[in-house]
Amino acid sequence: MDLDVFVTSHRAEWDRLDHLLGRGRRLTGAEADELVGLYQRTATHLSLVQSSAPDPVLITRLTQLVARARATVTGTRRAGWRDAALFLTAGFPAAVYRARRWWIPTALLSTLLAAAIGWWTGAHPEVQAAIGAPEELRQMTRPGGEYETYYSSHPAASFAAQVWTNNAQAAAMCLVLGAFLCLPVIWILFVNVLNLGVGIGLMSSAGRLDTFLGLILPHGLLELTAVFVAAGTGLRLGWTLIDPGPYSRRTAMAQQGRAALGMAIGLALVLFVSGVIEGFVTPSGLPTWARITIGVVAELAFLAYVYVLGGRAAREGETGDLEAAGRSAALPVAG
Repeated sequence: MDLDVFVTSHRAEWDRLDHLLGRGRRLTGAEADELVGLYQRTATHLSLVQSSAPDPVLITRLTQLVARARATVTGTRRAGWRDAALFLTAGFPAAVYRARRWWIPTALLSTLLAAAIGWWTGAHPEVQAAIGAPEELRQMTRPGGEYETYYSSHPAASFAAQVWTNNAQAAAMCLVLGAFLCLPVIWILFVNVLNLGVGIGLMSSAGRLDTFLGLILPHGLLELTAVFVAAGTGLRLGWTLIDPGPYSRRTAMAQQGRAALGMAIGLALVLFVSGVIEGFVTPSGLPTWARITIGVVAELAFLAYVYVLGGRAAREGETGDLEAAGRSAALPVAG
């Protein structure tokens, strides 16, 4: 695209849009219709310039014009309870559903890796010796040892809040750091899987795997699912940087980044539920089967939420991104 010819061809439209915006609300009906048309065309011009001839000065001017026009056309809007309800019933579950091709393989591979690490740790005494001295390992795995008292070492409410904060931070890091070519996400995920696998291996070697699973499963099913969703979304964000698809890299990253931001909020709520279970159910005196049942019910409820509400919303076009009025217009730049 010849930038000089493009600017010469459309400068009059941009100047006219700037003039109409300067008049504020003192527009006739015809002028208001003209403003909307100019806004739409200028948004298209901005997308073309960004993808074909990214001149910083021109992009800045057109971005400012589009932003001012969008504010004038759509008006000032405050988020309310309706927005929160739409987010919880459509936006968030649809975003999780649409990301399933990333987080389901992440979950399966992570589970297999945790099982492999658990087997390797439990079957090889030399690996256990590298982890800690025999007496230290006995203190961890014995009845009433560190693995068991960990869940009742603090008051339930404060423990639940601490767990929720830590897990929410880990999920947010996966979502945010995915933009760095996926590598930080892989490392965070590996550390979590490694800790789980070592715990499985040590308790299995002590003949107490059933106790360990009885402590992990009530909250761990939902907690790990949330971490896998965050990791999968982070990996998708990082892959978008490598392969943006039909849109420009900037536009594709903006779309995925906005969806990831909403995902962080939704996953914080999911992790709050798992934190409550970990703080109040896991260390409770309930039978093991009852505690595990609560964890399974919570996990199945989340999956139904994603696949029923999220699947329906996704089929209706919901992406988890901002509404069309709240984001910049963009056109594909590749087939």
